[in-house]
Amino acid sequence: MALKASPAEQALLLELQSFDTKLSQIAHRAKTLTQHAGLAKLSGERAEIAASLSEQNGILEDAEIELRRIESDVSVVEARIKRDDERLQVTSSVKDVQALEQELAALRNRQSNLEEIELTVMERVEEQAAVVARIDEQMAELQARVAVIEGERDVELSAVAVDRTNAEANRAAIAEKIPADLLALYEKQRLRYGFGASHLRGGVSSASGIRLNENDMVAIRSAAPDDVLMCPESNVILVRTAESGI
Repeated sequence: MALKASPAEQALLLELQSFDTKLSQIAHRAKTLTQHAGLAKLSGERAEIAASLSEQNGILEDAEIELRRIESDVSVVEARIKRDDERLQVTSSVKDVQALEQELAALRNRQSNLEEIELTVMERVEEQAAVVARIDEQMAELQARVAVIEGERDVELSAVAVDRTNAEANRAAIAEKIPADLLALYEKQRLRYGFGASHLRGGVSSASGIRLNENDMVAIRSAAPDDVLMCPESNVILVRTAESGI
């Protein structure tokens, strides 16, 4: 049996469609906020800075490890010098004195070389730490920019959420007035085609934007007011009103 609904009930579909269209626009607005593009760009910059920071931290860690190794070598040499100095003070053997003095000379030469290397590596550590600090500052500045844009985005999204809530409430109020079978058909067509109802205005289907041909218009004119018709162009419910030109 063909679906029937009063013209007033069918007209409600146009209101419902208007809210569905508005909800689609709201969803599009939420997805296309200018802040999204800005945050995406900053996300790319953040990834680049993070990669650079990781690389430079690795270089710094290697330099610090080298410095600790050299400091350990210096400590070992200093301990041996102290030990040999103490032995030199108490030995009475000429042979031992000569051997200790030769070893001390070698150790002090080794100590001098290590201290020069230590100084060079310390300078490298300081320079690399400054490089890491600069990148840290860049990251902090970028994070601050991100926070500002995220704040702006959240304000926009809050406004979008209010609009969505209002539209959903208004839509629900209209949907309650529509017969279940008519509403089910509307929802089915909307999911399939993106529109559930089309307003026939001046012979033009609002869903397709196409003027219906004369044969279609003859069939529409011969239909009863409570017949639920389908638009031949868009395959959604065709709603007739005083503006339909029939």
